[in-house]
Amino acid sequence: MKSKTALIAMTLILGMTPTVQSNHHEDALELEQLAHAFGWDLEGAEIETQRVAEGLYVLFGVGGNIAASIGEDGVLIVDDQLPQVIDKIEAAIQRVGGSAVNYAINTHWHFDHAEGNNVLGPKGTTIVAHSNARADMAKGGLVNMVIAKYNQQPYPVKALPVLTFDEGMQIHFNDGQIDLKHFAPAHTSGDTVVIFKKQNAVHLGDVFNNAGYPFIDVGSGGSIDGMIQFCEDTLKLTSQDTIVIPGHGPVTDTAALRRYVTMLKTVRSRVSNLIEDGKTLQQVIDAKLTADFDEVYGPESNSLGFVNRVYTSLNQSL
Repeated sequence: MKSKTALIAMTLILGMTPTVQSNHHEDALELEQLAHAFGWDLEGAEIETQRVAEGLYVLFGVGGNIAASIGEDGVLIVDDQLPQVIDKIEAAIQRVGGSAVNYAINTHWHFDHAEGNNVLGPKGTTIVAHSNARADMAKGGLVNMVIAKYNQQPYPVKALPVLTFDEGMQIHFNDGQIDLKHFAPAHTSGDTVVIFKKQNAVHLGDVFNNAGYPFIDVGSGGSIDGMIQFCEDTLKLTSQDTIVIPGHGPVTDTAALRRYVTMLKTVRSRVSNLIEDGKTLQQVIDAKLTADFDEVYGPESNSLGFVNRVYTSLNQSL
């Protein structure tokens, strides 16, 4: 989600080291500050498009990856990034043969995946999400990313999902079935995996981060155990050839998702063992429990408090 340079920028903005926390809402940053810290150029952003299967594309810009189904029925997208780049997203969709967005599925409620709702909803796009994601959007709240906090304002009524589900639903669109499933609170309490059955592709939102260690939004009901379960249950519905679209990072395959699950389980076990030994949060962080995975996922210190959130998640479940 961010580079070493972005982390340094974030630290300078906050005026503190990455491991320092506070629960005060007045510490929350504005979107412009977050964008600067993450290295997002909202005005100059370019949207890159990758065709991953017949009628299915992935759009990369600022924020979460967007999947786009384009065909005779119209356009269905998964996640919609931020209002500032919606016009560029729409232009990218038009370049590959699409037009107005008919459906937007939100994999969860976070700003970098769903605030585009603020533009698309009033335009008439039908928005779909898990019922918990809609509830979080309606009330807003603090997103505690450990090294920074963002005070997500409630989404306007016209930006809220109008179709919701609890465990699963299907959408029949562009001559294919699209399954939406929720297995457990994982990244948040309202995550959705979107399965494009015709193209044999899945979009996991931020339950799967292919750009570094994941962020577990414990304050929004996320948990390390749920994240592991969510990924494993998704894998049960895949094949060796399934296209895997992460919330962030390049499109990949089920082998990478399996390696990710191994990492999650290993770090969870190591943190749990140290908690049982009575170690403090700082002692757990100082133990460098991810060192043998850092070559793949980058330094844990560049993450949004991955070990911190694993520790916090496990402590809450004791």
